Amino acid sequence: MGFTGWTAAVGGLLLLMSLASGWIHRGPVTSFGLYLLAGIVCGPWVLNLLRVDVAAHAMLIAHVTEIAMAASLFITGLKLRLPFQDPGWRMGLRLAFPAMILTVGGVTLAVHWLAGFSWPLSLAFGAIVAPTDPVLASLISVNDARDDDSLRVALSSEAGMNDGTALPILMLAMVLLTTHEPLSFAILGHWALIDVAWALLGGLGIGFGMGRLIGYLATHLKSTQNDTAPNDFLALALVALSYAAAQSLDASGFLATFAAGVGLRRTELGIFSRHPPDHLPEEERGGTAESLVNPNMRHASGEAGPLRSVGLVVSDALSFGDTMERLFAAGIVIVLGITLAMHWDPMGLPLAAIVFLLIRPASVYLATIGSGTPRLHRALIGWLGIRGIGSINYITWAYTHGLAGPDAERMANMAFTLIVASVIVHGISVSPLLNWRQDKITAAAERDNKH
Repeated sequence: MGFTGWTAAVGGLLLLMSLASGWIHRGPVTSFGLYLLAGIVCGPWVLNLLRVDVAAHAMLIAHVTEIAMAASLFITGLKLRLPFQDPGWRMGLRLAFPAMILTVGGVTLAVHWLAGFSWPLSLAFGAIVAPTDPVLASLISVNDARDDDSLRVALSSEAGMNDGTALPILMLAMVLLTTHEPLSFAILGHWALIDVAWALLGGLGIGFGMGRLIGYLATHLKSTQNDTAPNDFLALALVALSYAAAQSLDASGFLATFAAGVGLRRTELGIFSRHPPDHLPEEERGGTAESLVNPNMRHASGEAGPLRSVGLVVSDALSFGDTMERLFAAGIVIVLGITLAMHWDPMGLPLAAIVFLLIRPASVYLATIGSGTPRLHRALIGWLGIRGIGSINYITWAYTHGLAGPDAERMANMAFTLIVASVIVHGISVSPLLNWRQDKITAAAERDNKH
């Protein structure tokens, strides 16, 4: 098939997904599940139109997944408008750090005993498949900045911060795999200080600071110049600059992009509190700055003002970031389906069952002891931990940093199989579970109202 044919095929797929969006949202299979199916059909198992060897194209796939991850993390941070003392943030910290360490440890033990991998390779597998994904978790993450559902906030903040745990562990595993000399205090000290402490604190600090700075600068310029023109590239600029700045200073680029979104949202919160919309009725003042911007009146004459200006900045960032995130995510999931025929290992399925049904729920339960969170809430969080593009990025990162050999190839294939199982199983189950939870919440509220 030539370029024209592929162009028509891509256009046809996008048109079909757009026209069928209503059925997809009401059906049991998510759009990402259908993209995965499209990739499988195009791959060697069905039509054999495309072949993708992840190991051979590791650098390219690593960069593409980095872009998708960075954009998604930025949008995730931008949608989290709740104050830092909110219980959802505290739950996210428990999930992203202690629960993530427990999950990596459990997976490491399981794969070492079941597959017979060495401890360093088992640790690498655990670090690859443990973190939840911010890109494919759109059904369970916060819908918008007014969404204060504690379950969604916890899962979103976990997805935004778990790179601060999983990636350093993967880096340690790669040191163990590629270093032929005994570990010294110097190597472990460098890992602890640079790859863990500085990567975490530096990434969050750099991203948060840039989000605040660029947010205030863009708002000031729009307000003083009475500028209401769309500025779609602001999100891309902030994502690129925060990621590049953090990476160049050996900090975490992923944490930086997440923190940049949070920082931009803190800017909006600050301006909203200093310039409240007094012209609105009391019951309508609980919104966000971007919700007060009427898109049909964007170019209306009159003073923009700081509140309207920051609303324009945030709404433009959300619009462009969401579009970019969906495009990259769709492309990567299609590639995942294509490459599955070359990176499939049946051992990934029992491991997926152990991770989904035992290790992740147990880790969440242990990490949230004493949090005061209801058991049902903790059980749902334990199940709703979709794996996806972040794990693919970790696999390609490992390939570009010395991962090689038959066992390493089998480990990667098992990880790909587990990721596909997560996309299918979690994708099918998420809507019924959330609807069931909402029905229970509604029924409880009705009982309270009666009393």
